[in-house]
Amino acid sequence: MTELRLTQYAGGGGCACKIPPGELDDLVAALARRDSEPVDPAAELLVGLDGGGDDAAVVRLDAERAIVTTADFFTPVVDDPYDWGRIAAANALSDVYAMGGTPWAAVNLLVWPREKLPMAVAAEVLRGGRDVAHAAGCQVSGGHSVTAPEPKYGMSVVGMVHPERMLRLDAAEPGRPLTLTKPLGSGVLNTWHKATGTVFPEAVAVMAELNRDASRAAVAAGVNSGTDVTGFGLLGHAYRMARAAGVTLAIEAGAVPYLADARSAVTAGQVSGGTRRNLDWVAPHVDFGGVPEDERLLLADAQTSGGLLLAGEVPGYPVIGEVLPRGAAPVVVRG
Repeated sequence: MTELRLTQYAGGGGCACKIPPGELDDLVAALARRDSEPVDPAAELLVGLDGGGDDAAVVRLDAERAIVTTADFFTPVVDDPYDWGRIAAANALSDVYAMGGTPWAAVNLLVWPREKLPMAVAAEVLRGGRDVAHAAGCQVSGGHSVTAPEPKYGMSVVGMVHPERMLRLDAAEPGRPLTLTKPLGSGVLNTWHKATGTVFPEAVAVMAELNRDASRAAVAAGVNSGTDVTGFGLLGHAYRMARAAGVTLAIEAGAVPYLADARSAVTAGQVSGGTRRNLDWVAPHVDFGGVPEDERLLLADAQTSGGLLLAGEVPGYPVIGEVLPRGAAPVVVRG
């Protein structure tokens, strides 16, 4: 299986294969129109599309319990099938952690070119996803599979959160520090891996790492606003948070942590189309000052299974900026 290069079967890689953020904004805006409502809804919707597009939907069960539900899947981001499964599962579970919740149960979502790739490889992908979900204390049972020319894998996840202790996109308040819980750079390193086959063990480990501990620490610290940093890059997700809350997020470029080889990857030109689209989309909403182009690309790098961006200080994780009252630009990058 080590000789098989799964990334060569995909047009994009990981979260870089998402629909471009500007197009997605238009699509979600059309869906969010209040021209249709549930008939006699069984539960109250606490978080949906109105908050600016949170990481998951939340419906209330009672005063102390709410259900978190999400789904996430993508094309191969690494060649090793077991690692791809681990990363995809961690990424799907992250949506629940980004809401401050705990994942309870998941089902697999598998798209497989069965005439091109052995089913034994698919089994390794599923095994990787199961192992990460089980490490999170999350049950995995069944799922749905279809055949198609390009492989994709992920999970639909259901979790639980206290309605008064959620992390929301629209709750960032001026005066709060900004915390980032994982280093950036997985996008450019995944692009390099796809082009050359070079394996970056640190990137794999970071992408497969659960956001569980960071989420729990944030909730314990009284943080009430956050999101996970994935396909739209740090800048894209910061802009969405600032837009939803009506604030400005100021990012200290020198304080942002990066994976060891990330800068070398940009210098070598290993930048995905998704990252460049991210930067084109967010640039009109960002005051970059004198920050150079390579730094802008890294800040817009399309992450896969990235960390949490939190409006509050969380012990053990780096502070990379602060929340300000709304200014001329929703996001400011200080060099």
